[in-house]
Amino acid sequence: MEYRYLGRSGLRVSTMTMGTMTFGGSERIGNTDQAAADRQVDLCLDHGVNFFDTANVYNAGVSEEILGQALTSPTRREKALVASKVRFPMGQDPNERGLSRHHIIAQCEASLKRLKRDHIDLYQVHEWDGRTPLEETLAALNTLVEHGKVRYIGASNYSGWHLMKALGISDARNQHRFVSQQIHYSLHTRDAENELVPISLDQGLGILVWSPLAGGLLSGKYRRDSKPESGRQTQEFREPPVYSWDALYDIIDVLVDVASAHNVSGAQVALAWLLGRPGVTSVIIGGRNEDQFKDNLAAADLKLTEEERARLDAVSQPNLMYPYWHQMLTASDRLGDADLTLIGPHLEAEKRG
Repeated sequence: MEYRYLGRSGLRVSTMTMGTMTFGGSERIGNTDQAAADRQVDLCLDHGVNFFDTANVYNAGVSEEILGQALTSPTRREKALVASKVRFPMGQDPNERGLSRHHIIAQCEASLKRLKRDHIDLYQVHEWDGRTPLEETLAALNTLVEHGKVRYIGASNYSGWHLMKALGISDARNQHRFVSQQIHYSLHTRDAENELVPISLDQGLGILVWSPLAGGLLSGKYRRDSKPESGRQTQEFREPPVYSWDALYDIIDVLVDVASAHNVSGAQVALAWLLGRPGVTSVIIGGRNEDQFKDNLAAADLKLTEEERARLDAVSQPNLMYPYWHQMLTASDRLGDADLTLIGPHLEAEKRG
């Protein structure tokens, strides 16, 4: 297992992070009980995984409780780094939601109790809260770090301007800043390459990828003429949205072809592709059973050739958003400029062309 620094911090995390949304959940997402969670945690630890991701809202706190119980033994606790999140409703009271100082500190205390820990290694805001002043949110997170209840802070599902505004405030006030962002990113959905990936490279943020297999769509099991009998996408699961099934199946065709050449699953190829993208620190893997975890974990050792990466890059190439398409149209007139910077890793192919 490879370990990478989380942004500009000194914390090193495994390139595979164990996701725990299935812990104590529903049949649609996965309903892993304590005994199964214990085995899955041990499996990941045995393969070198040292990072475990959860959130207070996952199954109304049950995910944190099960993970906390699974990590109670000294040998497990010493090896494990835990990330959690705050933002979404945790009750009916109007103050049991959002990113106010009240909610953040109260939910951090609640998460610590459920996790049976004295600190959270990475505490992440789960989504933007446009009703709470960002200064209040960041000050509350800074307090938690200063009091030792949180070691590092990060953002999840922020837009580019959300992220830069937050970093600007933290820098201006000399407060602890985000060290990472957790984003959706996959062969199916490369929107993050427009702004979020370049921001991470510029600002020194680690990138943690959630749903790297696009809710299972990139497992290789979903084809034009067939699909599995069970799985999220067979139960009206709509995350991420699919705007063009033909385009998705084009990606899957190449994915399966590359996988066949290595005698591995499509999932392993999709994960290995992500781990080779600029700025990516770790991908968050989940599974309904141990076999799925074992298969995903094997991707940490899969090496794709440059030709295979080029094929995957080409078939998944997204349409450029403004102003990026305009910059590409005028780039040929400026390629000799010393300060020319093409924005977005996904533009590297066009630059070569």
